[in-house]
Amino acid sequence: MAKRTAEQAEGPKPRRAERKEHHSVYVVYLRNPKGDGRAGYYEGMTGLAPEARFANHKAGVKAARIVKRFGERLVPRLYQHLNPMTYREAVAAEPRLAEELRERGFQVFGGH
Repeated sequence: MAKRTAEQAEGPKPRRAERKEHHSVYVVYLRNPKGDGRAGYYEGMTGLAPEARFANHKAGVKAARIVKRFGERLVPRLYQHLNPMTYREAVAAEPRLAEELRERGFQVFGGH
């Protein structure tokens, strides 16, 4: 009888489509993005951890120009309760979260 490898004992690795809940929405605090003295927020979605995505914005990697120039920090209290989620859920949540922030009177960028 052949020995089973650890991978065989655990079963096959999930295919990419089966890895479900690794997407997130995130909110970045923007300092004075329009030059009018008012703060704003940038809202987006990502398959990375929000901290990694924010670091990419600041480093200029697939960056939104407004986040690179005016982004100060993530605001987890505005999004943390929503994450993680599937890609489809993130696509739906992104514009809803942006609209909720706008309804609360905030300047919001992103959130397509």
